[in-house]
Amino acid sequence: MKAIGFDNEAYIRLQSEEIRKRIDLFGGKLYLEFGGKLFDDYHASRVLPGFAPDVKVQMLLQLKEMAEIVMVINAADIEKNKQRSDLGITYDDDVLRLIDAFRGIGLYVGSVVISQYREQPSAAAFRRKLEELGVKVYLHYSIEGYPNKVAHIVSDEGFGRNEYIETQRPLVVITAPGPGSGKMATCLSQLYHENRRGIQAGYAKFETFPIWNLPLKHPVNMAYEAATADLNDVNMVDPYHLEAYGVTTVNYNRDVEVFPVLNAMFEKIRGTSPYQSPTDMGVNMAGFAICDDAVCCEASRMEILRRYYAALCERMKGGGSDETVDKLELLMNQAGVSEDCRPVFAAARARSAATDNQPAVAISLPDGRMVTGKTTSLLGASAAALLNAAKALAGIEKEKHLIRPEVIGPIQKIKTGVLGNHNPRLHSDEVLIALAISAATDENASRAMESLSLLRDCEAHATVILPQVDQDTYRKLGIHVTSDPKYQTKKLYHR
Repeated sequence: MKAIGFDNEAYIRLQSEEIRKRIDLFGGKLYLEFGGKLFDDYHASRVLPGFAPDVKVQMLLQLKEMAEIVMVINAADIEKNKQRSDLGITYDDDVLRLIDAFRGIGLYVGSVVISQYREQPSAAAFRRKLEELGVKVYLHYSIEGYPNKVAHIVSDEGFGRNEYIETQRPLVVITAPGPGSGKMATCLSQLYHENRRGIQAGYAKFETFPIWNLPLKHPVNMAYEAATADLNDVNMVDPYHLEAYGVTTVNYNRDVEVFPVLNAMFEKIRGTSPYQSPTDMGVNMAGFAICDDAVCCEASRMEILRRYYAALCERMKGGGSDETVDKLELLMNQAGVSEDCRPVFAAARARSAATDNQPAVAISLPDGRMVTGKTTSLLGASAAALLNAAKALAGIEKEKHLIRPEVIGPIQKIKTGVLGNHNPRLHSDEVLIALAISAATDENASRAMESLSLLRDCEAHATVILPQVDQDTYRKLGIHVTSDPKYQTKKLYHR
């Protein structure tokens, strides 16, 4: 059984209580900027074992009678069809997906804000689409000199130009499909408009990482740096908090750098600032819900190592940089991480070496057993490894066929003869469908299929960069897979 290092229920209770306190502090109205992912925070669940990927939503459900959600999307992101890399969908499509998801669990979505609006054609079209769907839309504009020209920003020509968002509930959650959407500016704009209307309102930030009351070089905080290595974010001691209270806390560079400007805006809007430091602005009780620090440290070290290999592969594909790889190497050294910490590396490479350097995949099972898969005429290495893992977990002999070769043959014929694929081997998703079909008449296949859920949080490694479909299948199964930074073939085009 997976070791637990984080108390999910305690976190929900503590976080909900803290948000209620912050609402009361500001006289009954709070704009809460939500950083990170709401529904699927898989980074947090990997580095804090026990943290549910949707715990933030669970927490919001504790407050759903007093909460409404405002989605923010940057018009420039709509115009350039910016995508969420983890889901492969555009930011505007993700806004629609998230609205459906929030409504589906009973959370109230009040409106959508299109920020940085300059009448971009795609943004204007998305606005019309939302309005036709019955969603309220507000426009916020680019402000010259943001965020440094405070006097201009906090004026009728700055925030005053933005449309006032009509909200109904005391807790307004400001969230977005990704970073750079304009969440903070939306919150501050609303404070400006509320103040002009004589309405008391406050601002706070819900950001899980870095965890402010863990040490700067704690593996959990270092794993956050690894996750944002391509953004040049770095954790640092909050100098404002240290000066104000004599207490060392951790924040990240962008919040520390912008704090003097934010403070000046608060003073301009409200007369005084409620905060002495960036740490004060945050509402984050995650550090108090860690119940086994050693488990979280180990999980975080594994995450740093996985991020390093992801960066190596991204660089090989032409989308990464030497700077990102160098930063991750430094973090690995600081955290005391090496390949020896993760046995699937050696297992996959040994299997490849034993099969004339053909692609191979290794999966470490929950009980510590190691299974591997090699490339065959019927299956890709990732598909073979999945089947072998399912057999091992279900107690089925490795030599036993779960899917008869005569069943795989017609699938290959469709792939190459009808769909025009050059590779006849079954990918991971295809082999799982074939397994499900076999399970209808074969008891072993049925047992193997039922065992797939046990693969969640297992570690895996491939000796070549896997096709996206295999990576996606492993991700959906909850398997943490990495790849060596090389392709199976020497072709110039890889899809």
